[in-house]
Amino acid sequence: MVCTHFFYFPRYQPPVRSNRVHQSGDLVPKCNVFYGNWIPDESYPLYNATQCPFAERGFDCLANGRRDGGYQKWRWKPKNCEIPRFNVHEILGKLRGKRIVFVGDSLSRTQWESMICMLMQGVQDKRRDVYEINGNKITKRIRFLGVLFSSYNLRIDYYRSVFLVQPGSSPRRAPKRVKSTVRLDKLEDMSNEWIDSDFLIFNSGHWWTPTKLFDMGCYFQAGQSLKLGMGITSAFRTALETWASWLETSVNRNRTRVFFRTFESSHWIGRNRNSCEVTRRPWLKSKGKDRSWISDIIIDVVKKMTTPVTVLHVTPMGAFRSDAHVGTWSDDRSITDCSHWCLPGVPDTWNEILLSMLLSKDGME
Repeated sequence: MVCTHFFYFPRYQPPVRSNRVHQSGDLVPKCNVFYGNWIPDESYPLYNATQCPFAERGFDCLANGRRDGGYQKWRWKPKNCEIPRFNVHEILGKLRGKRIVFVGDSLSRTQWESMICMLMQGVQDKRRDVYEINGNKITKRIRFLGVLFSSYNLRIDYYRSVFLVQPGSSPRRAPKRVKSTVRLDKLEDMSNEWIDSDFLIFNSGHWWTPTKLFDMGCYFQAGQSLKLGMGITSAFRTALETWASWLETSVNRNRTRVFFRTFESSHWIGRNRNSCEVTRRPWLKSKGKDRSWISDIIIDVVKKMTTPVTVLHVTPMGAFRSDAHVGTWSDDRSITDCSHWCLPGVPDTWNEILLSMLLSKDGME
């Protein structure tokens, strides 16, 4: 397979940023919601993944044999404020008639699944009122999934776009090692479908690695020029600048509120980062997982934009959660996974923060 195959298918204080990079959201003045620690809370989890038809079996760790459920019992506590407690009926009422769109890789899909499962807790007739609009099953191989909460006329959509920019075939006369390309100067071909939305949430990062690019024969292209010598860091910045240019000219800033989630901390260990050991409790220290070059580039590109974009800087808060990954408890026990998260789990916290921002006075008139 090459990089185009997706067509099928504890405490930390981040540096203070400005210029439209809202790391603390609009919840409480002078409060950075991403600066805090995880505390035990027996009122969690917010739902049962086994009872949610939109939670992939591969992320339902308890159903796949994990015996300790303690990873579900942690709540994120910002240092100087509180994230409002999840009130599903209030949230559904205020989201009536809205369209929320997630765009990104499988971590974006996990957050999409999490949000649907969370909001379904406020729906009485779940089987009749909440459904995928095309009757599709939840799968990593599909490019678009859309769920309608019919009683609220609320749409929550997911578009699979792991690079945000277009994949392409190998150009003519390219070296044999080039099997496909990432077109850094062209945004994803289905981007026109993202525009008609009230809330637009992006992510990208986990596919920007040598194993998913160069090792698969996938190289970078701009215009008609192959960039065989271009490194991944430079390519990612170029792709983000293409995304930013598109956003500035295509999205109605009077209607659509835009978010970009930073890199989600993974916990691979070993010299080649190919070993995964899931702990029973969160780490007490971040062990260097609180920083990411991907997150740094996202923040840098966004702060230069004129269109407001809220950065969900989840990298530091995820750094401690070595206990919450899928590990060997997926639907394929032969694969170990220290990138994706169990559901319920860490993505629910991203959504608690996101939903609080959506309901804030600046994001929900």
